[in-house]
Amino acid sequence: ADAYLLPSGSALMSATHTAVLYFSCTLAVVVFPQFALYSSWRGRSLILMAGHAMLAILLVLIAGALFGFMIRQIGELSLTWLFAWFVLALSGFLVYRWALYGILSGLRQRGINTKRVIIVGYGSTGRELHHRARAQRWTGYDVVAAYSGDASATLDVPVEALPALEDIPAAVERHQAHEVWITLPLAETVQLQHLQALLGNTLVDIRWVPDIAAASILTHRTVEFLGMPVVDLNHPASTGTQGFLKDIFDRVFAALVLILLSPLFIAIALAIRIDSPGPILFRQPRLGLNGQGFKVLKFRSMRVHQEAGRVTQATRDDARITGVGRFLRRTSLDELPQFFNVLMGDMSVVGPRPHALPHNDLYKDKLAMYMQRHRVKPGITGWAQINGHRGETDTDEKMAHRVQFDLYYIQHWSFWMDLKIILWTAVKGWTSQNAY
Repeated sequence: ADAYLLPSGSALMSATHTAVLYFSCTLAVVVFPQFALYSSWRGRSLILMAGHAMLAILLVLIAGALFGFMIRQIGELSLTWLFAWFVLALSGFLVYRWALYGILSGLRQRGINTKRVIIVGYGSTGRELHHRARAQRWTGYDVVAAYSGDASATLDVPVEALPALEDIPAAVERHQAHEVWITLPLAETVQLQHLQALLGNTLVDIRWVPDIAAASILTHRTVEFLGMPVVDLNHPASTGTQGFLKDIFDRVFAALVLILLSPLFIAIALAIRIDSPGPILFRQPRLGLNGQGFKVLKFRSMRVHQEAGRVTQATRDDARITGVGRFLRRTSLDELPQFFNVLMGDMSVVGPRPHALPHNDLYKDKLAMYMQRHRVKPGITGWAQINGHRGETDTDEKMAHRVQFDLYYIQHWSFWMDLKIILWTAVKGWTSQNAY
């Protein structure tokens, strides 16, 4: 193929590279908005933005490589070139956004480029919003007035207290407010409708922040359903496009682990066979995504025994554990076959650990939200495990703590959180005083 040359005569970029870049740049215009990369991230996590950028650029890169394959020039696209393309695109985008963030943060802390806000409903949610706006000055939100719902109430913060809803439109004009944050309870339908009518002729942005935190939910999102806006209350963060990308990552990662650690698999299998009679792998029924059953795989770490209808957790110095099995359980190497479960789509690399079926039957009636753990795929490692909740759960309190960490993971999932858990597990998570 023809190549563009530097003055020295060395090839800079071939026609194939140019075609792939043009295709990728065009695709980026379509893909990047889907990851909110062209949107304002004011008041949102920069780490989350970096994760969105990484996934979006990786998706465009893969599509570009497939385009090169389609035009039968994939051979000219070396892994080095693709990697350099990815690093330069990601670093360039992040440097630009973080530099812009630094400049805007400095300006906002000096009172420039700020947005004046009026809070309607100064209860627990309204106070929390105000506290966060004051603590995170870089977001540039300046609360100038608040309506508490009680005409005689005084505010313990230096903002104007509005005695009635009818005073809000005038306050908007007086303070030249940019936004109104409504935190009235869901039950205050009449006040909400009245406020909407009052603000109908003002050119102010209105945000409704319902007190959803008071309800026991996984997470929430606003969608259009049958032509109407609907708030979903129990959709995990890892759904939709994010869940699809997580599934791709899981299977690719599992395949790489199985290939790279195949010698270790063989060595463990031989050690189990020599140490005690019985099968190498142990299979046990578990519940997976949406309560669907599957067979979890482990290297056998106990002597073969028959306890029909009974599941007994291993305890410290348990006589059933073999010599090799004790080492495998201590290091969590007995869990390695579960990468086959990941490859088959039954499990994820990161997620809540799958419990024995009798434990599900026991704790679903004892612990609120326990079964919500099955709104996502179970994982080989998880947020609970790297925070010290591995091993035996011999008390309700231990199980409750583990479930709390599992629900936190489901609510706050991100690709970066998965990477953090994987890296922590790889560095430190294979050993624990609680594992036996």
